[in-house]
Amino acid sequence: MRLILLGPPGCGKGTQAQRLTDKYGIVQLSTGDMLRAAVKDGTPTGLKARDIMARGDLVPDEVVVAIVAERIDQPDAKNGFILDGFPRTVPQAQALDRMLEEKGLKLDGVVELKVDEGILHERIRKRVDEMMARGESVRADDNPEVLEKRVHAYRVQTAPLVLYYREHGTLRTVDGMAPIPDVSAAIDRVLAPPPATAARKKRTRRASQVRKAKAGRTERVAGAGRKSGKKAAARRAPRRKKAAARRLPARKKASGSRRTSVGAASRKSRRKAINKGRGRG
Repeated sequence: MRLILLGPPGCGKGTQAQRLTDKYGIVQLSTGDMLRAAVKDGTPTGLKARDIMARGDLVPDEVVVAIVAERIDQPDAKNGFILDGFPRTVPQAQALDRMLEEKGLKLDGVVELKVDEGILHERIRKRVDEMMARGESVRADDNPEVLEKRVHAYRVQTAPLVLYYREHGTLRTVDGMAPIPDVSAAIDRVLAPPPATAARKKRTRRASQVRKAKAGRTERVAGAGRKSGKKAAARRAPRRKKAAARRLPARKKASGSRRTSVGAASRKSRRKAINKGRGRG
């Protein structure tokens, strides 16, 4: 299962991504984590990214895609992955599609958690108040002002991905404002194969099994027929030889009789001709 979750900050992508990794046995891939791991491991792409970040420049899309390509080749991503924080723009999505196509892979789905931004801000403020009441530390991005900037960046850069994936037929939209269990159930429904597709696959498998079984029976019957034919021919051979031996004297006798009869008739005809000639003389 290869997935992308789309939605503004605070919509619950992290919660749903963790549940999906447990459900499907796949890994959640964060762009930041992948960049740091590539730099730490000293991979060729990681070294290139390190030099770029050291200059204070943004890592180009082709470098990020190369790091993603290296990461999804690792054994723990064999069953699939959820991309977190990538792609952020349509050019990145196009680059990702090309890379997956080169590997003979494709996305199984892009799930958009659709939310009301006004309610989302209220949700964040409520969460911050609850965390402060419990004496817990508040994350820097759980600040309403910071959240507004992040939501604006999402609206400008990432929201066009919704249209891009909708045009490609891979987008699935669920209500991200529903309770968490309801959001989880909705995601499971949109990711499940259509019943007709599942039934068609089952029929195809059954038809294939029937064809193989018939082919096996035909081969066994043909083999048995060939063996029985050889045995029958072997049993008939002695009888045919005996019958041929019995018919041979009769054929010889009949042939001799025909030759004798023809010879006698010829002599009789010659005598008649001679006598007739003498009578005329």
